[in-house]
Amino acid sequence: MTPNKKIMTLLTFLGIYFLVSGGSWAIFSYLKKSPGESSSQTTKKVEDSRRKIDTSAPKTEICPINGAMFTKAEREIWEKRRPMTAIIENHADSRPQSGLSRADVVYEAVAEGGITRFLSVFYCGASAEDVKIAPIRSIRVYFINWASEYSKNPVLVHSGGANNICNSCPGEIKPRGDVDPSVDAFKILAKLGWRAPNGNAMDAGTNLGFPAVKRDQYRLGTKSAWEHSFEGYTDKIFEVAEERGFGAKNENGSLWSEDFVKWEFADETPAATPAYTEISFEFWSNKPDYDVVWKYDKGRNAYLRVNGGKDHQDFNTKEQLAVKNLVIEFVKEKGPVDREGHMFYTNVGSGKALVFQNGEVIEATWSKASQFDRTVYKDSAKAEIKFVRGQIWIDAVPDGNKISY
Repeated sequence: MTPNKKIMTLLTFLGIYFLVSGGSWAIFSYLKKSPGESSSQTTKKVEDSRRKIDTSAPKTEICPINGAMFTKAEREIWEKRRPMTAIIENHADSRPQSGLSRADVVYEAVAEGGITRFLSVFYCGASAEDVKIAPIRSIRVYFINWASEYSKNPVLVHSGGANNICNSCPGEIKPRGDVDPSVDAFKILAKLGWRAPNGNAMDAGTNLGFPAVKRDQYRLGTKSAWEHSFEGYTDKIFEVAEERGFGAKNENGSLWSEDFVKWEFADETPAATPAYTEISFEFWSNKPDYDVVWKYDKGRNAYLRVNGGKDHQDFNTKEQLAVKNLVIEFVKEKGPVDREGHMFYTNVGSGKALVFQNGEVIEATWSKASQFDRTVYKDSAKAEIKFVRGQIWIDAVPDGNKISY
């Protein structure tokens, strides 16, 4: 066969191949679509495929975490899980965060240099849909203490943490004094047995990957710093937890909630004439980006959050964060305790607190006997405070800081 004939034969076979392949693809695509469905409609169907259930049914089920009312369909979801506690950062460049409005409880404390961070508890509020949470950031010891109130092995989501690991140091350990043992979060997680390849401490940087978490530097539309880029998806994280043995039941077959101490709850009773409509404070002086104001909305009987002088929104919903209960928990501040500048906040023990609800304030105390014990809030008569049904926000403020209200 001449060279020209060989080329013509090859081209003929290639033409037949592409014709058959193209035809098969076209037929397959047509069959996958509904009649009359366009390509753009198919794309939209994929985007809308994330789980979401109808919440218009009667709300008859009580959330054990914050007493809020939900539908039976939502309860059927959360009963198959145990609470997820996730570290969400609050650096000014990371705002607005994703998912905070769906958390049942949020704890806020300084992580470093006057910059606060959140431990967010997702259980009931994340049942109706797959919630994007971001940006996920590193953990501190006092956040571990709070997370421990939600079972012996809560689902704990973070990205790194205070530690003394150093790959370029002799023995791969940082010099003595760089990281004080009291703030070494990795050491505590390892001692608890949480930090393992398939442990309940799910580190986005090491043992938890796509599709449960991924990096997106353009989450807010413009490029952000690398450290602000980790985001997670609650449904996928709960699935990983189930696979690792951290679903609703423990390894012995008992429910995670058997040892869980619930707070007490009550229906809302807003004051006819609210006495305290604005609460403001700072965590550290000369750090105005992290100053907080809570404004009471009488019509909603809720406290709306302002952070750094701006309405604090959830990026997912575009709505201002609003809570039914605001707790100011005064904690002892110590530090910097090492050369890396770590701070330590004491949230095991007892201290004073202020609880704002229904437009009023309760002068209170808090107590937490040990790491796994529940923090209890009591009024001046030493009766446990009943939280209004709905989201609870706890601000851990350095002891002695002024609260204006």
